[in-house]
Amino acid sequence: MKVLVIGGGAREHALCRALSLDPDVTALHCAPGNAGIAEVAELHAVDALDGAAVADLAVSLGAGLVVVGPEAPLVAGVADAVRERGIPAFGPSAEAARLEGSKAFAKDVMAAAGVPTARAYVCSSPAEVDEALDAFGPPYVVKDDGLAAGKGVVVTEDVEAARAHALACGRVVIEEFLDGPEVSLFAITDGETVVPLQPAQDFKRAHDGDEGPNTGGMGAYSPLPWADPALVDEVVATICQPTVDELRRRGTPFSGLLYAGLAITSRGVRVIEFNARFGDPETQVVLARLKTPLAAVLLAAATGHLEAEPPLRWSDGAAVTVVVASHNYPGTPRTGDPITGLDAVAEKDGPKAYVLHAGTKRDDASGEVVSAGGRVLSVTATGSDLAKARERAYRAVGRIGLEGSHHRSDIAAKAAAAAES
Repeated sequence: MKVLVIGGGAREHALCRALSLDPDVTALHCAPGNAGIAEVAELHAVDALDGAAVADLAVSLGAGLVVVGPEAPLVAGVADAVRERGIPAFGPSAEAARLEGSKAFAKDVMAAAGVPTARAYVCSSPAEVDEALDAFGPPYVVKDDGLAAGKGVVVTEDVEAARAHALACGRVVIEEFLDGPEVSLFAITDGETVVPLQPAQDFKRAHDGDEGPNTGGMGAYSPLPWADPALVDEVVATICQPTVDELRRRGTPFSGLLYAGLAITSRGVRVIEFNARFGDPETQVVLARLKTPLAAVLLAAATGHLEAEPPLRWSDGAAVTVVVASHNYPGTPRTGDPITGLDAVAEKDGPKAYVLHAGTKRDDASGEVVSAGGRVLSVTATGSDLAKARERAYRAVGRIGLEGSHHRSDIAAKAAAAAES
């Protein structure tokens, strides 16, 4: 099968890496890709948001499957455009992708499906914002209703900061704060059957100890040794399957990847948010542990035959990913800085540790790989347990040079310590 992946971040690099290891994949393409993806796939300079251009490319390549990675192309209807040309696409329709594209829509679906989530108000005016903030009190949780690249949420004790964020966004969802640890659970679905992947935990704050501003994610690990073994089955039964059933009932079936961001609260599991695609950086660790070849599973979801697929197989070990970010991220990041040490990681740490590129490109003049975004690299490692995977990941991070960069030093530290005690 020839596969075309749409996107250019570390999530897409993780997908391309997994697909490149699949013996059923005879040719792998990516648009637009990045400097790392270029090592495993042929790159194409196509606008990922242009559905017609993506569909034309898929037809010209003879692709048997198109995998749409990021949320913005999904909300823009790129998967619809590909399907209209008769090519299977892994990713929901624009209508179904509203589950991520609009927090208010997601709340409406959850209410109809009986899915447990935080109480919330949808606010469009300063008066509504003030009323909602007053109703819930601190800590305040304010979410931009639309897509914001993982940075549309503010959680703060400062009412003025919460109000300022709400007014800057326009339409927002203001909700009660959910206590307890957070978990990310992905589920592949064809609109009826739901197949869960292994859970992961990511780290949203920029700095150690969960300090600093929210980011798109600074690292992740899987599995979760502290989680209830029944958690995955519970989430599928009470959250994922009811949501998929409700969207099908509305005539907008959801096929692709349903991402449930969860809080394990004192009152039970609650949905923080839904995404309509693989999460970043959780994909990096989840796919590192998946032993089942990926292409057939994605194709089965895209063509409505997921029920016939055998159960997924997983490694018994662990995976950890650490994000190396540009100077000033998550503010306006500095770009164009050379990245060193990539060959050293490949030579000295592979294949147990490897680098997945996010915001990178190859400089035309120098030929060097340089930074081209906020989150630049996801350094991913596997091991027999979290402690071993963590040790390998940070050893590899230490080989990488990027002036002004920063990364968290505590990814999976508490979980690894707890697992050993």
